[in-house]
Order: sequence, then C-alpha cells, then structure tokens
Amino acid sequence: MRLVILGPPGAGKGTQAARLAADLAIPHISTGDLFRRHVKDGTPLGVEAQTYMDAGELVPDRVVNGMVAERLGDDDTAVGFLLDGYPRTLAQAEVLQSELSGRGAPLEAVLRLVVPEDELLRRILTRAAEEGRADDTEEVLRNRLAVYREQTAPLEDFYAERGLLVDVDGTGSVEEISARAHQRLREVTGT
Repeated sequence: MRLVILGPPGAGKGTQAARLAADLAIPHISTGDLFRRHVKDGTPLGVEAQTYMDAGELVPDRVVNGMVAERLGDDDTAVGFLLDGYPRTLAQAEVLQSELSGRGAPLEAVLRLVVPEDELLRRILTRAAEEGRADDTEEVLRNRLAVYREQTAPLEDFYAERGLLVDVDGTGSVEEISARAHQRLREVTGT
C-alpha cells in the first residue's frame, strides 16, 4: 500500500505513521529521518541540505525531492510505503505524483488526521511542559498551525480532487485513532 499521512503539528502523524506502517508491513518514511541520515552519512544531498540548514534557510524542494525519490527507489518500497512529512507543498505533491506515475505505482490514499485546534494546542503544550521545551509557547504554536494551514490547504485540495484524501478522526487514544485509520483504509482501498 502506498500512502501519505497529513496532519497539523500535534495531530499524532509520527505516532500513527509508525503504527500503520508496522501493521501494514511497509516502510515508514519520515523526511526528518531522511534528512538526519543523509547529513550523518555525508551524502551529496545531505551536505547540500546541511548548508541550507546551517544558514537557517529552508532546504529547497529539489534537494528534498531528491532524497525522497532516492528512498522510494529502495527495494523495501516495492511492497508500499507510508510517507510522513512529505509532501509539504503543492510543488512537492506534483513531483511525487510524477515520480510514482513514472514507476507505475501511484498513491492509494492520503490519510488526513483531523483534530480540533484547541486539542492540538493542549497536546503540544502538554508535551512541551513534559519535555521542558520553553520555545513551544501558545503564540508560536498558533503561528505553526497557521503556516500549516496555509501550506497544506492546497495539498488537501490536490488530493481530494484525485479522490485520494481520507479523513480520520484524530481524537481519542492512540489505539482508537489507529483502529479508525485502519477502518477508513479498508473502506477506501478494500484491503
């Protein structure tokens, strides 16, 4: 199964992506993990990404797309994958669609975790307090959510127009959310 997971900060994307990927026996591909691996290994893409990160700049789509395309070429993705943190922009979604079409293996679904904003703020502020992260203030978090909405709304429309967007209620326990995600996948993919 070839999937993407979307959701705002605090929606539980990483947790749900790891669980779903394990349950479906497909690799969980996190762009954060890709960045760290490329930088640690000193790959050409990692070296280039590091120069942007050191300057406090966003890593260009060309570099991010290259890392993802390279990872999707690995043997373990032949059975499927779950992308977490990619695509983030409409341009990246278009590149991904082209890449997968060229392989004859299009996405099967895009899961969107839907969580009310007050719940997102509660989760993130609780996590920040537990982890001692003083930089996660309500103002900063509201700005992150606004940026997410601005960048992600076009992605949601892009995938909805293609019949791929699948909403999953992201409230409740981790287990309840996982069960709903599996149910929604069965409903839309028949598996």
